[in-house]
Amino acid sequence: MLASEARVPTDRADRYLKQLCKHVDQMGALAPRHGHDLVRHTEGVIEFGTGRCTLRADGEGLTLRAEAADRRSLDRLQDAITGRIRRIGRRDALAVTWTPAGTGPESAAAIVGELLTPEGRADPFPLYARAHRLGPVSEIADGRFLVCGYAAVDRVLRDPGFGPAARPPKDPGGAAGRSPSMARSILWAGPPDHGRMRSLISQVFTARRVAALRPAIEDAVDALLDGLAEAGADGRPADFMDRFAFPLPVTVICELLGVPAADRHRFRRPAADLTGALELPALASPPGAPDGPDADGPAGAAARELAGYFTRLIRERRAAPRDDLVSALVAARDAGDGRLSDEELLANLVLLLVAGFETTAGLLGNGLAILLDRPDVLAGLRSGGIAVPGFVEEVLRYDSPVQVTTRVARTGGLTAGGLPVPEGGEVVLLIGAANRDPARYRDPGRFDPSRPDVRPLSFGAGPHICLGNGLARLEAAVALPRLLARFPAISAVPGAPRTRRDRLVLRGHETFPVRLVPAPPSDDAR
Repeated sequence: MLASEARVPTDRADRYLKQLCKHVDQMGALAPRHGHDLVRHTEGVIEFGTGRCTLRADGEGLTLRAEAADRRSLDRLQDAITGRIRRIGRRDALAVTWTPAGTGPESAAAIVGELLTPEGRADPFPLYARAHRLGPVSEIADGRFLVCGYAAVDRVLRDPGFGPAARPPKDPGGAAGRSPSMARSILWAGPPDHGRMRSLISQVFTARRVAALRPAIEDAVDALLDGLAEAGADGRPADFMDRFAFPLPVTVICELLGVPAADRHRFRRPAADLTGALELPALASPPGAPDGPDADGPAGAAARELAGYFTRLIRERRAAPRDDLVSALVAARDAGDGRLSDEELLANLVLLLVAGFETTAGLLGNGLAILLDRPDVLAGLRSGGIAVPGFVEEVLRYDSPVQVTTRVARTGGLTAGGLPVPEGGEVVLLIGAANRDPARYRDPGRFDPSRPDVRPLSFGAGPHICLGNGLARLEAAVALPRLLARFPAISAVPGAPRTRRDRLVLRGHETFPVRLVPAPPSDDAR
């Protein structure tokens, strides 16, 4: 399918879009079938016998995308649309210039390129707005698509025909020729392996078991707040990420896994290094190219370190089982029924550790940033005027700790947002953009914790939805109100700005200096 695009600057784009869709029978010999799918007067599709045109209106202009099976049909479609636009836009002297899809400064390829720059990673939201102007789905290049619309991202995540790209495990050497990557984990597994492994691991993440963790999470939060208070005593700046946001989810996930308390301090650096392998350099590689930690880089070294640690812990739990997830998975592996291999056991333990706290730490830091930037929201959350669950969901929507993921079409005949995706084609899902889709949320760039029907895609959807999403939400719902109660005048530190991690996929803070003012003692304590 050939495609071309055009941008028509006008402050009356919605009016022209409606006129085009309404009067399709006046486009000459192409005999358009019909104009339809008018959505809130901002989007429309005109179907022709030999192709179609997708139209999208915004405050600055009209975006057109023409598609046809061959060059001659595409030219005729372009001519018909151009002629009609010039006719109905004669008063405004509308001009239409077509370019091949995927080229030019406003193309999907250009947007992806900018997202991969340090500036784009630091502030991707203006680029998401540009992606929305192109439409819910845009072609980056042959067989590769950028998906930013909420409905389109949600549909791809739930469609079993799409799955994570196959990422063969790399073997950088070492003991027993063991692959230290997460490539054999549920993160990248397809059916039937994914369902087989996930059914085992999900037993510890049931809603009932997660809810039962609240007292333990409250105890962990209070202990970490004590440490934060000590670090920030006498008005000294304290790093919220270092003293609280990272240690809390590490404590919780390690408690579930069965990692001894004495070992938990060692995981922040290797986990951060390993998540570098989840970034998107693969966008510059052919679809289906192997990915994973570079054996000679920080991610490879981190993978070897974590694999070595869990190999020793597996050996200990095999000799002396306990009531923890490592022991349960070791027992499943040793049952000999094929439910879990040695490589899968190791890969999933590494994944659970890394994913179990990287996303939650990002959620905590992003949530606090919003509170300190919006005193009205901070006051509302502290007073109870803003519901905690609503606040957490809006944080996930507004500044998601997971911004991007990818999927590959595992079969033919699939579509994304109505565009055909060939077998083996890759779709880049902009989760952060989907959460700010103006077709799904009114005024999406505004933080509104009272917003109704908030359903962020931050932890995915469908068969690969994050197992620990309920746990992450619970940790945030417990931690942030207790933080505000303990330090009612918590504030940023002038001259010591917080820093973002240079990542696109996992968005969060590296440092977050705060100044603390403890709450006065209660009457009971006097």
